[in-house]
Amino acid sequence: MEASELLKKVQQVEIATRGLSDRIFAGEFKSAFKGRGMAFSENREYQAGDEVRTIDWNVTARTGSPHVKVFEEERELTVFLLVDMSGSIQGGTQQRTKQDLVTELSAILAFSAMGNNDKVGAVLFTDRVEKFIPPGKGRTHALRIVREILDCTPQGKGSDLVKALGHFSTAMRKRTIAFLLSDFKDLESGDDLETSLKRTGRRHDLVAIQLDDPLNRNLPAMGWMKLIHPETGKSSWMNTSSRRAQRAWSAQGESHRSQVATVMARAGVDHTCISTDETLVPPLMKLFHGRA
Repeated sequence: MEASELLKKVQQVEIATRGLSDRIFAGEFKSAFKGRGMAFSENREYQAGDEVRTIDWNVTARTGSPHVKVFEEERELTVFLLVDMSGSIQGGTQQRTKQDLVTELSAILAFSAMGNNDKVGAVLFTDRVEKFIPPGKGRTHALRIVREILDCTPQGKGSDLVKALGHFSTAMRKRTIAFLLSDFKDLESGDDLETSLKRTGRRHDLVAIQLDDPLNRNLPAMGWMKLIHPETGKSSWMNTSSRRAQRAWSAQGESHRSQVATVMARAGVDHTCISTDETLVPPLMKLFHGRA
């Protein structure tokens, strides 16, 4: 993308999302993710005078000597965006593509964090880590994240959520508010994904936002069409005018949304689903209010 075109797009995203973040989400974001008191910092050996209730029995059993959990007051938090940039994110059939949607969501969350004087970072991923942006503060840094998403030319086409979560967990050792933005086409990893979500959720405050599109619910009647999977490249022919095919297509989309919700519930991860034809306000407000 040309520099002038990229700058224009970044400015358009800022205009569209900055005011929304300032007016609506700043307070909701703060109440949903702030004020949790004390955050885990580290383990250390037990010292005379330490409270018994702070003993970490798992570490004590593993090391053979008493260890306690050390907590620190939460004054400044770090927000981290895990952004799916796989082939399926490029599609969309209504007002915007899923990439437009993920860019707007990322901008709103980044500006909300900025408004609370929190740091924000991001990792852009496909079936590999495409870009790692260390946490930083301020408008310039928030706009950098938006720019990187808009200008990203992924090397991979597939999506590997387990790899992305693993890279994030390795890079960010202290507690972080992490938003996983994906259409979750990579459910084939099954138990590995659920395990990875649970492991990440134990250390961080993990929230999943599923990106959806009306095409996943209703297949337009356009006769025989060659369909190409955006992540695997596999192709197949389908009679899109067949009512049987349309029903099967809708059922498959509903099944996928249900599977994602089930996996997130079992992993203990807060989750919402937002479609490209929806406004962002209701689902995000519902998500934030549910955590307040």
